[in-house]
Amino acid sequence: MLKSWTQLSDVQPTVAKIVVNSLRRDRIAHAYLLDGMKGTGKKETSYLFAKSLFCKNRDGEDPCHQCVNCKRIESRNHPDVHVVEPDGNSIKKHQIQYLQEEFSKTGLESKQKIYIIDHADKMTTSAANSLLKFLEEPNQETYAFLLTENIHRILNTIISRCQPLSFQALTSKRLIDKLVEQGYSPSISTTVAQLTNDMNEALELLTDDWFAEARLLVIKLYETLQVRPQQALLFIHEKWMPHFPDRSQLEIGLDLLLYIYKDMLYAQLQKNEEIVFIDQLELIEKQSLQTTQSKIVDQLSFILQSKSRLASNVNAHLLMEQIALNLQEG
Repeated sequence: MLKSWTQLSDVQPTVAKIVVNSLRRDRIAHAYLLDGMKGTGKKETSYLFAKSLFCKNRDGEDPCHQCVNCKRIESRNHPDVHVVEPDGNSIKKHQIQYLQEEFSKTGLESKQKIYIIDHADKMTTSAANSLLKFLEEPNQETYAFLLTENIHRILNTIISRCQPLSFQALTSKRLIDKLVEQGYSPSISTTVAQLTNDMNEALELLTDDWFAEARLLVIKLYETLQVRPQQALLFIHEKWMPHFPDRSQLEIGLDLLLYIYKDMLYAQLQKNEEIVFIDQLELIEKQSLQTTQSKIVDQLSFILQSKSRLASNVNAHLLMEQIALNLQEG
C-alpha cells in the first residue's frame, strides 16, 4: 500500500508530480484517467489520492493514514468513496446509474464524493454513454478516477473530459531493486523480473513454493544436461514432469531454461551483468568454456521452437524428451 507521494515518485515520477502540484495548488480535476499496465500502481494511487482529499490531518500533500477517513478508505468502507468493478465480464449500465443515484444524495461525511471505476475499458456502450453524461455535468466536489489497461477501448469523448495520468511499466532493474528492498535475494529477484514487470505478480511468484522448486529443477536439469547427460531422460520422467503437469507451468519452466542457456552466452561474451542465474555463475562460466557460441545459439533456438510447439496440441512429455536429447547433443 502506498504511504506517500514521495514513495510513488520513486516509480512513477511524472504521475506523482502532477498529483502533488494539483493538491498543493488546490486545483483538483473532476476526473482522472489512470492508464497503464497491470501492476504499475494505478489502484493504489487512486486510493492514496482519495485519502489525501479526505484526510483530517494531512501532512502537506500526504495523508496521515491514522484518521477515521484514512482508515475507512484503506479498509474500503468509506461511505463517500464508491468503487465500481466489472460485473462478470463488463461494467453495465445499471452500475453507472446506481452510481449516479448515490451521487445525487448529500455526502454522508462531507460534501466530497469520490468514485473509482476499475477496468473502465470494460464498460458496455450504454454504460459508457451514461458515464459520459455524468462527466459532462460534475458536481462541485465530485471526483472520478477511471482505471484502465486499455485506453484505446475508452470513448474519446470520455478521455477528453479527464486529466490523463499515464503509468509506466517498471523496468527490470527497478523491480529487482524493489524486491531486494523487501528482503528477497538478488538472484531470485533477477529471475522473477524476467517473467513479469508486475510487482504484485512478482510477489506472488516469490511467495509460491512451487516457483522456488521450479527454479531449482531448472538448475538441476541444466547441470544434468551438461555434466551427466545420460541421466537427463530419467530426470525428465521422475523429477521434471511431475512438477510441471500443465502447459502454463511448463511454459514457465521453458522460460527459465531459456534464461540459463542465455546466461551461458552472456558468460562467453563477458556480460556478467546480464546473467539471470547469478547464484550459478561458477557453473555457468565453467560450462561456457566447453562449448561454442554457435552451439549455444542453436540450443536457444531449439528451446524457442519448443515453446512455440507447446502452444499447439503436442505431447508435453515427448516434447521435453526431445528438448533433453537435443540440448545434450549440443
